[in-house]
Amino acid sequence: MQKVIFGLVVATFSVNVLAWGQIGHRITGAIAQQHLTPHAQAEVSALLPNEDLAEAATYPDEMRSNPEVFWQETAGPYHYVTIPEGKTYAQVGAPKEGDGVSALKMFTATLKDSKASKEEKQLALRFIVHIIGDLHQPLHAGNGTDRGGNDVKVNFFWKDSNLHRVWDSELLDQRQLSYTEWTARLNRKISLQDIDTWNVVDPQVWIAESVKIRDEIYPKEEKISWDYLYNHLPQAQLRLQMAGIRIATYLNDVLK
Repeated sequence: MQKVIFGLVVATFSVNVLAWGQIGHRITGAIAQQHLTPHAQAEVSALLPNEDLAEAATYPDEMRSNPEVFWQETAGPYHYVTIPEGKTYAQVGAPKEGDGVSALKMFTATLKDSKASKEEKQLALRFIVHIIGDLHQPLHAGNGTDRGGNDVKVNFFWKDSNLHRVWDSELLDQRQLSYTEWTARLNRKISLQDIDTWNVVDPQVWIAESVKIRDEIYPKEEKISWDYLYNHLPQAQLRLQMAGIRIATYLNDVLK
């Protein structure tokens, strides 16, 4: 019986945490790496020797099967926020178990705490990079009715899937590019004007943007393919670019 219960906990946790998938998170981390100030770059390198932000970005998802209580019972809600349709984050706030915004605040405090251990700061840095990426995925600002689109069944390019999975990875996978190819393609299209415009470190702004997109991406039909890709892949690309710049901007400020 204990094994069954543990398996159900892991399954529920796994459904909730995945956003952008491995490729998407690596893209955001790799873009951020190229926009850190020299000082922030040095601080990151000191905390994570032989590890770049592309690697750090996927750590919280890769640990989801770790049997420790923190990963199985505490960290799950840190990957998303819940905003019912017609509401704002300011109106609903974080639930008692926490969410992406409360976790970002907590890990930021740890990263700035001179008394925190190196191990604590490493975890905090990895989560900060990951959470900012998550909050730019429209379905990680879920409406509270369908587990961030996991319950919305679709047929994407003639394969059964769900809306969350499509946005996690399948939109990007359709182009069959590596994360380094995606990073090079997206980063070179980011202008100085873009950086200035996106220079926002308030997570409530990021969430409001995600909610606006979220409410536009639910398909009218179960079968989706080229039209859906044409209409929404550019949105996903833009969110990845914005997340990368904002990870860098956030860390540049926190580590200054």
